[in-house]
Amino acid sequence: MTTGILPPRGAAARRRAAALRTAAFMSPWLIGFAVFFAYPLLSTVYFSFMKYDGFRPPSFNGLDNWSYVLTQYPLFWPAMRNTLWLVVVVVACRVAFGLGLGLLVTKIKTASGVFRTLFYLPYLAPPVAATLAFVFLLNPGTGPANTVLGAVGLPTPGWFTDPDWSKPALTALALWGIGDLMVIFMAALLDVPKEQYEAAELDGAGAWTRFRHITLPNISPIVLFAVVTGVIQSMQYYTQPLVAGKVAAGVIGGSGQQFEPGYPEKSTLTLPQLVYNAGFQRFDYGSACVIALVLFLLSMAFTALLMRRRGGLIGSGD
Repeated sequence: MTTGILPPRGAAARRRAAALRTAAFMSPWLIGFAVFFAYPLLSTVYFSFMKYDGFRPPSFNGLDNWSYVLTQYPLFWPAMRNTLWLVVVVVACRVAFGLGLGLLVTKIKTASGVFRTLFYLPYLAPPVAATLAFVFLLNPGTGPANTVLGAVGLPTPGWFTDPDWSKPALTALALWGIGDLMVIFMAALLDVPKEQYEAAELDGAGAWTRFRHITLPNISPIVLFAVVTGVIQSMQYYTQPLVAGKVAAGVIGGSGQQFEPGYPEKSTLTLPQLVYNAGFQRFDYGSACVIALVLFLLSMAFTALLMRRRGGLIGSGD
């Protein structure tokens, strides 16, 4: 006896067919996610509890790797402090400078295309080439930057050879290649409704009031995007500090030459460099996996915090 509440026999088959079609369309992403993210992440977690040097079979050692990295590894906390410094300072400076350049370019009426090109070109330079050029420009003895500063009577820092100036020099390098953020902010600024500016001007609002209550609320999703992606990129900062430290230290030999990253005095050492140092120079894959997981957890924590507080990131404009 049928009750009349069961779906028709073909409905379940149609749902299964629809689910299979959806899975087929998603399969490239699912395969890529499993192979390039899920499997490496699970392997990293697994090896973080193993003693493994890449030659002998791994053996379980519990929390020894975690204890060693967090309490005994002398390079971990300097790398952590440098990485967090770069996250806070470089991201803030890049967002502010990129927004400022975007505002400047949108206001230029004559030859605006030329200025856009000039500001964007440095972003296209390969990271290694850009870093080499910056190290030579900021050479404390013969670099043009210190030559100009000395000519006008200003102090001439040691830049990449001085631990107090190495991170500001990396910040200047990051600001030099700001073209990507400039273009993103420029597009967002051009999309702000002009009617809102006109109404605010009729009400007597000044430039700062218009920027705070009209510009910022309209581009807040772009600001959030720039901050989140900037945090992730800063947590992965590897090439520029490594190359700058090598060149400043005079280590420009072949691949067989050993180099402890972080010159000068560990001031340019970052967590990604420490992962490479522990895993491929010291052959301590367990400790390298621990550092990689710390880096991953920090990135997730920063991103979650920013996404949770996105409403208060720049203010509501009220």
